[in-house]
Amino acid sequence: MSNNSTPDNQTSDTSTEAKRILTGIKPTGIPHLGNYVGAIRPAIESIQNSDHEAFFFLADYHGIIGCYDPAIIHESTRAIAATWIACGLDPERVTFYRQSDVPEIPELAWILNCSCAKGLMNRAHAYKAAVDINTEKADVDPDQGVTMGLFGYPVLMAADILMFNATHVPVGRDQVQHIEMARDIAGTFNHRYKSLFTLPSAVVDNDIPLLTGLDGRKMSKSYSNTIPLFGEPNPQVSPEKQMHKAIMKIVTNSQLPDEPKDPDDSAIFEIYKAFATPEEIADMRARYAAGIGWGDAKQALFDKINDEIAPFRARYEELMANPKELEEILQMGANKARRHSRKQLDKARRAIGIRPLAKLK
Repeated sequence: MSNNSTPDNQTSDTSTEAKRILTGIKPTGIPHLGNYVGAIRPAIESIQNSDHEAFFFLADYHGIIGCYDPAIIHESTRAIAATWIACGLDPERVTFYRQSDVPEIPELAWILNCSCAKGLMNRAHAYKAAVDINTEKADVDPDQGVTMGLFGYPVLMAADILMFNATHVPVGRDQVQHIEMARDIAGTFNHRYKSLFTLPSAVVDNDIPLLTGLDGRKMSKSYSNTIPLFGEPNPQVSPEKQMHKAIMKIVTNSQLPDEPKDPDDSAIFEIYKAFATPEEIADMRARYAAGIGWGDAKQALFDKINDEIAPFRARYEELMANPKELEEILQMGANKARRHSRKQLDKARRAIGIRPLAKLK
């Protein structure tokens, strides 16, 4: 996120204009520290500090694109819902729902599919990447392994956004194209039928840190190099000890204690900065210059992270042990969401000619 240039439809303004913000969370894994710093914490803070209307949803229909293990989808949905609520998301303040509980969304996706050009989908980064991999192989169909879910998911994403006429969608830089596609899809429908859909703007925060993982690469589930936020279910090892153990595995160089170290070349220091105050960062930088040992640096990192995360653990464990409460929260959110989606879908259906032939008594 070091590139500070922004497309015309991308915004990071802090004006007081009315906004409807929509955030989707794909349930395909247990949340880790990178998810917390890069998405959960900034999203919750932004809502706590504004009066804007906000929608948060668990994108389980997106999750089944490429994840064919029902247990992972189910357990990830529970863990991610519990994580966001434990970390401070207020389901009374926002609309927090599960995508599959709003049946109007996939119906709208089909309506949008019928006016979306295939050529637009051909340009989607994920589809092009899959084709590029296949074309490098001999005697392999360019579309081998490409499902219709993978090919057409930008349309489903557009339906997620346009169903609620979201004005602003926080995304990573690699997701900006999908917001641009949603704008194209909305514009085509509005021109062909009726102006129903707001053109959304992508919101990219270039100041949100991307954490480095245990092995020096970007922290990612696909690299198996993450630091667990609340830990995996394990009666023998507490979540706190799981986090401590993971932090102690962060790869470092072979410099000895008392040797001055470059903090800007240290994954430990990089992660520390995401949790510390400016004064604490300056103090830690001085300790690196004085030759802090890697074990002490890792312990300081654990202490700093644990200070922030520990207050959330009890609520997380309470929710994970009580799926009924989670389900009630999600159903409450679905009911709130469907107050909007039923009306929006009815407008879309009428616009394309699908409406009652006559009023019945």
